[in-house]
Amino acid sequence: MADPIKKVTLKDGTVRYRFVIDVGRSGQRKQMTVTTDTSTEAKNELARLRHERRTGQLILPSKMTVSQLLDAYMKSKADDLEESTLTGYRNALVHVHEYLGHLRLQELQEEHVESMVAWLLVAARRRGGQAGTGLRTTTADGVLGRLRAALRLAVRRQLVARNVAEYVTIPRKARKADKRNNQREEPWVVTEVQQFVVGIRDDRSFAALLLGLMGLRPAEVAGLRWEDIDLEAGTLVVANTRTMIGNARTLEKDTKTEAGERTLPLPHPVTRALMSAQLTQEVEQLSLGDYYQRSGYVWVDHLGLPMDTRQLREHAYSLMAKLGLRKVRLYDARHSCLTFLAMNGVPDTILAAWAGHTNANFTKRIYVHPTATDMRVASAHLEALLGFDDGSARPAV
Repeated sequence: MADPIKKVTLKDGTVRYRFVIDVGRSGQRKQMTVTTDTSTEAKNELARLRHERRTGQLILPSKMTVSQLLDAYMKSKADDLEESTLTGYRNALVHVHEYLGHLRLQELQEEHVESMVAWLLVAARRRGGQAGTGLRTTTADGVLGRLRAALRLAVRRQLVARNVAEYVTIPRKARKADKRNNQREEPWVVTEVQQFVVGIRDDRSFAALLLGLMGLRPAEVAGLRWEDIDLEAGTLVVANTRTMIGNARTLEKDTKTEAGERTLPLPHPVTRALMSAQLTQEVEQLSLGDYYQRSGYVWVDHLGLPMDTRQLREHAYSLMAKLGLRKVRLYDARHSCLTFLAMNGVPDTILAAWAGHTNANFTKRIYVHPTATDMRVASAHLEALLGFDDGSARPAV
């Protein structure tokens, strides 16, 4: 077999060594030309390329930039994700486009990603605070997560040999500082939930807010239709949501996951509140006649038109202020509900199913927040273990 490596003499007399190698087919034959300074370098490079071609590890030179990869990544997700999720992905990748987008993908190094993370934490903010300041660590985590996912696509398509963002993380010091400087209000405890329930009994939104307090997401409350509720059986089906895109446009869709579509038994107070809400809508329809829009939703205005999650949230906040209660996120009512259920012995599998999750560990890790009061049961058990009752008893033998 003829030696594929050829000695080449350039016009200035410089000697180089060159070979051409087949690198695959994509509709037509693909070849790559390699030129080296020495015969040894050419032999080593030819051996490496042949080995990588044989083992399926060959990475062809590419001029693709990081921004072009991100565009390809979003295109690959277009048919797989809901519009609201795609919007979140695009928003996260804006920062990657800005900081790394101009780089050639195959030149991207771990150090570049680490530098981007440092920038995210000190200067990447555009709005929602002082421009030019850092993002929250949770937001930076989301940006880094999207970049990792895009680079995994690049690895699968053999555009790069490895994912240089795989082991880059948010520094622990930054996480601690963020937690210290941005302490969020804890979800309501039982007494606060009960005060809120008592205080809103006569409010027109009583049923909708109770649905949130029993663990439904705000988008699930806004998307709930009367056809999803069986008042006689005392059940509701969570199958439809109405969520906000950019806090300005409402998107109606099915549940986020298959586990999110679930049938829940209704607590008696919620059943009674729903009956009252249904009666209220019937009275309003009789009063307004043809002006009433019978939309079929539970959370509607006086004209029967469906209301969105922002309106639900703002109304809840106004009621909190009126009742003198701590202002907490409306979504935290879900946390309060799941914490209460967990602290009262509801099995993990039932807890996750109630929340619409597939993973019970995720439910407990994210949504269950034991308070000092909740932990008193542990103190009582320790008293029995340590053998002290009034301070004078000796440890039990």
